Amino acid sequence: MTSDMSDCPTCRTHPANLLGCERLPVAVARLPPTDLEAPMPRRKTDRTSSFPSLPYLPRDPHSYRPKIGLIGCGAITSYHLKAYRAAEYEVVALCDVNREAAEKRREEYYANAAIFTDHKELLNLKSVDVVDVTTHPEVRVALIEDALRAGKHVLSQKPFVLDLDTGQRLADLADKQGVLLAVNQNGRWAPHFSYIREAVRAGLVGEVVGVHCGVHWDHSWVRGTQFEKVRDLILYDFAIHWFDFLTTVMGDTRAQRVFASATPSTTQEVAPPLLGQAVVEYENAQASLIFDGHVPRGSWDRTLVTGNSGIIRAAGVDLSSQRLEIITDDGIVSPKLEGTWFPDGFHGTMGELLCAIEDDREPSHSARNNLRSLELCFAAVASSQSHEPVVPGTVRKLPDT
Repeated sequence: MTSDMSDCPTCRTHPANLLGCERLPVAVARLPPTDLEAPMPRRKTDRTSSFPSLPYLPRDPHSYRPKIGLIGCGAITSYHLKAYRAAEYEVVALCDVNREAAEKRREEYYANAAIFTDHKELLNLKSVDVVDVTTHPEVRVALIEDALRAGKHVLSQKPFVLDLDTGQRLADLADKQGVLLAVNQNGRWAPHFSYIREAVRAGLVGEVVGVHCGVHWDHSWVRGTQFEKVRDLILYDFAIHWFDFLTTVMGDTRAQRVFASATPSTTQEVAPPLLGQAVVEYENAQASLIFDGHVPRGSWDRTLVTGNSGIIRAAGVDLSSQRLEIITDDGIVSPKLEGTWFPDGFHGTMGELLCAIEDDREPSHSARNNLRSLELCFAAVASSQSHEPVVPGTVRKLPDT
């Protein structure tokens, strides 16, 4: 019952540490001017003070303060608990089959939390309303099902499930039990992703016609870990954040086809291909996602959303150093973003679930909503294996990894 390490905090080359590897050469600091610093065809104006305020930061419920239980105390849960403690959420129980792991988290974050090695004992606590399940997907389904049947609201780690029909069944079970089931897609509350999403929802760039993202970093940290055994590591475990971002930006518009590929670089020393890309077709829009996962020197991250009345672009040497601009006929606005993906993204996922419980509504990152992101992800993995375009939703299970 160790935690899902897909956002491993132990390696500084992984997005858990925002691609800011401390081992990168000093040359990183001497990168050429960014895309956002290039000359523009119009005079740049700063209208930040008159720009509409967008709700991109994590939110907390007004008065609802439930007791929370955590199942799985592996590496990534340090970010969960750090965020919860900062938000003053009350975590009263920690569970892991490795008692020492649970005790370590108690010592670090919640000194009064009860410790369990059997998740059913935690679920028997009537005082616990919300359960955060952080384990690997192979064992997660049974834990989620037990929690839902125990009448608990559940936040599930990502990627949510390995089978879309299983995910649908869990969503139906949550409805039957009268509880909420959400997915910890913490990237939704990465400041630049969250701001772009809210700007699109506010209609600031009109109808979206293009979404183009590129991530260039070194994912070689997986060498010698369990993740080196995941064949589709980049398009599945890593890219799910970007497929999810794409889903939130495109809203109700459904993708028609996905074409993807994956290949190793000529110099990588780990087993799974570290280079991946996906092109997503919509009726009147398009998207591209590029993942260069073997860039030993330097790193770069960029996001571009184009609309019929403006564009939004963000870029930086890592995911914590993003400069964002919105360009319309009125000029260019460059809002100063607050927060960082880690740990604020984890505050965002739990906070949204708690707000939804308080407001008696579906959370924006509900299980059903997340299945749309997984449809894109599964289609991309299948396409990379078949070398043919795939219709999202037709691949019901993650191809063998």
